[in-house]
Parts: sequence; structure tokens; C-alpha cells
Amino acid sequence: MNKQSNTYTVIYIIIMVIVVGAALAITSLSLQDKQQANSDADKMKQILASVHITPATGEIKADFDRYITRQMVIDSSGNEVQGDAFSIDVATESKKEASLRRLPVYLCQKDGSTLYILPVYGAGLWGPIWGYVSINSNGSSIYGAYFAHQGETPGLGAEIDKTPFSDQFINKSLFKDNTFKPVAVVKAGQKPLNGEDYVDGISGGTITSKGVSDMLANCLTPYKAFLEKLKNE
Repeated sequence: MNKQSNTYTVIYIIIMVIVVGAALAITSLSLQDKQQANSDADKMKQILASVHITPATGEIKADFDRYITRQMVIDSSGNEVQGDAFSIDVATESKKEASLRRLPVYLCQKDGSTLYILPVYGAGLWGPIWGYVSINSNGSSIYGAYFAHQGETPGLGAEIDKTPFSDQFINKSLFKDNTFKPVAVVKAGQKPLNGEDYVDGISGGTITSKGVSDMLANCLTPYKAFLEKLKNE
């Protein structure tokens, strides 16, 4: 075949596309298990961060299994239902009506106490934000929190993933006068109108801060019945 002809060029391009496409597909499939393992490990690390545990390199799975003694799924009535907590897509669930959501709960044993870790998911200025909030055994106050983002502005909204912000949530109450009220995020120097506990938002990151506040209200409120049961035990 004439290598200078258009036919040769077209056939060559088609063959190269097929070969390269097949190579990429094989590579992707061969790395799929490793990619999933890395994703799972990162999720475990984030869950543990909400209870102030930082696993050593290579010890994430071991520490997760050590501290997270049980995983469960509940409904908005606080009743346990069937399901795998770890595999639930919280982003999808957060967009459903509260009564239709499957709500993951991770039980952590630390320093002789049981902590309850709840995932949250919302929207920041430039993309999704998410995190985990750990609740004390009394069901009414926050033990710790971890937040992350996909693309918030460095030095501004991106500061939600730093401990100076997340540490503000420690010991904040979720109940006021026996009424469930998720912790609000407000501009420094201001207070929320409804009397709930609050933390200062990020200076210059107003929209991201509001996103965190809305995320907590949207994602923690469906756990109200579950937390009330813990509170009354």
C-alpha cells in the first residue's frame, strides 16, 4: 500500500486509535482495584479525623477497624434499616427528602466512650463540600468535625479544611431548650437569630461558610430522631 496515500493515513489512524484505546482501557481496569482501595482509605482517614485520630502511614485500615466498631444505616425515624453505611452515596442522599434518605452512622469506641460519626455533604462557592461530624455519647453535643472541599478559594473558603475552623465545633450543642438546632456558621461578631450554638465563619469566605451552615442543617436534621433517642437514654 502506498504510504503516501490518504487511504493509508486513515487506516493508520484507525489502528492507532484502537491500539491506544485498548491499552488505556486495560490500564484503567488493571488499576481499578487499587484506585478503589485508595479512595476507601481516604474516606476512612476523613472519618477518623472527625474524632481527632490521625493514622500512621499504612495503618489507616487497621486503625479504622480498631476504632470504628460498628456501621449502621438508619431512617429519619431513627430506626436501623438494611444497608451498607460505607457504600452509601451521601451526595445523592442529601438531595432527597429527609424521609426518603438512608443515613449512615459510624460508631467509634475511643477512650471508653461511644461516639457517633455522621457524614454531611453540601455546596460551597465553586463546588461540593463535605465532611464528618462526630457526636458525643449523650447525642446532644459535638465531639469533633472534619470538613473538605473540591475547589474553594485558597486562603478564603478553602480554610474550612483547617483545624482552626473545625475545632470551633467541639462541644457545641445540637439541642437548645430540648429543641434540635444544628450549629450555625455566622459572620464573626454576629449571632444567629434562632438562638442555636454557632461558630465564626471564614473571613472573606462568606459563601463557603454559608454553604457549611446549610450543609449541617440539611444533613444533620434527618438524624434528629436518632439523636433524641441517644439523648434520652
